[in-house]
Amino acid sequence: MNKERDLVQAIADIASGSTIMVGGFMTVGTPEILVDELVRQGQENLTIVCNDAGVPGGGVGKLVRSKQLSILITSHIGLNPEMGKAMNSGEAQVQLVPQGTLAERIRCGGTGLGGFLTPTGVGTLVEEGKERKTLDGKDYLLELSLKGDVALIKAHRADRAGNLIFRMSARNFNPLMAPACQYVVAQVSEIVEIGELDPDEIMLPGIFVDALVLAPADDQTRTNETEGGAP
Repeated sequence: MNKERDLVQAIADIASGSTIMVGGFMTVGTPEILVDELVRQGQENLTIVCNDAGVPGGGVGKLVRSKQLSILITSHIGLNPEMGKAMNSGEAQVQLVPQGTLAERIRCGGTGLGGFLTPTGVGTLVEEGKERKTLDGKDYLLELSLKGDVALIKAHRADRAGNLIFRMSARNFNPLMAPACQYVVAQVSEIVEIGELDPDEIMLPGIFVDALVLAPADDQTRTNETEGGAP
């Protein structure tokens, strides 16, 4: 099966009101052309799950600026003062989650687990509204799994069946998010024929990917310059 699709068509299948997981860490590994098309099409009232709020005009910060985002589930917003203003004004809600807890909630969502126990946040604001359990004399919080309607992820190489290879630190949240969502669009720099990828190098099986969008050449150049670390 050839999963390569037109950019406009791939994003048009996303409905307003969706919960969308977006890969990336301080915009490294964020599928910028997918986010750009989402902004252009204008889907509204989106719940976004991302490690951070991006930066002004970059990453999911584009969705903050376009006011398409109504809820952000994230580990921090400090790189994007526009998100802080939207939160303080009531234009958008922010659910802050410790970074490791966020990653594990997503992983649980993709593996069919209901949640997990963690000591992170015990005795802090993170505990509010959550169940505390004591095991062997140590307190834990019950954190529930996190799932999404859509994942927008970025990979380096793909074959036409959707098997993916990520590049360096751009791997971050991307492979975690795909299994946790119903519809997965992957922005990739290169698409090869089925069988050309070494099976031992595949980092995310194609069964989790619904659509591949090939990045234009200028975005591929930017990818090579930034994926080794923060921009």
